[in-house]
Amino acid sequence: MDLFDTHTHLDAPQFDEDREEVIARAVESGVTRMINIGFNRETIPSTMKLAETYDFIYAAVGWHPQDAIAMQEGDLEWIASLCSHKKVVAIGEIGLDYYWDTSPKDVQHRVFRNQIGLARELKMPIVIHNRDAHEDIVKILREEKASEIGGVMHSFSGSWETAQMVLDMGFHLSFGGPITFKNAKQPKEVLAQVPLDRLLIETDAPYLTPHPFRGKRNESAHVRLVAEAAAQIKGITVEELVSITTQNALERFDIQ
Repeated sequence: MDLFDTHTHLDAPQFDEDREEVIARAVESGVTRMINIGFNRETIPSTMKLAETYDFIYAAVGWHPQDAIAMQEGDLEWIASLCSHKKVVAIGEIGLDYYWDTSPKDVQHRVFRNQIGLARELKMPIVIHNRDAHEDIVKILREEKASEIGGVMHSFSGSWETAQMVLDMGFHLSFGGPITFKNAKQPKEVLAQVPLDRLLIETDAPYLTPHPFRGKRNESAHVRLVAEAAAQIKGITVEELVSITTQNALERFDIQ
């Protein structure tokens, strides 16, 4: 199995006791590559350390909308400087979060726009965090010409209408644990319609744990459960689903 977990947080404190074992379990489960996400002042350095320690772990670096208010002058330049590192494959996760009221909307918008601008300048794909902000996400992506670089809608939770808009801008849609939930009707319906060449899978570990481990800590090994659920929804074999999504990720993130 050649699984690619395109979005994980292995540097999270939830893994401090057994990080090496968690990574080993992922490898044993057939995970051959992972992208760890550094999204603020604390997690960017720990993400870079993981990417430099393990050959099969890559990094995305960016500024999360929840932390937008903490972004200071110089942080954008810091992100830009890290993008020249051979293991950094995307700018993210960036976007808007209207669920957690931790940063004012105007600040989130500015930080989001600035990072799209940087990504266009550096010709890097972007990884989008979108929580309860579908309309504004699409609007800003259009206004900032994000279609020039494309990227990934991480843990996609929007409607098929929103999906079509971002697919038209060249984005891939990534799905995780929620597609294994009995009550998650919309993600399954959207996934069923997403073209196979635009589909990615992820865990978002330690969050969004798939069934039957829901309620427990998620880990990258569980991306296999996401692959199984996605394959069933698409009506193809798990092997086909894994082969397609891994190839998509390699191309999207320009990994040789």
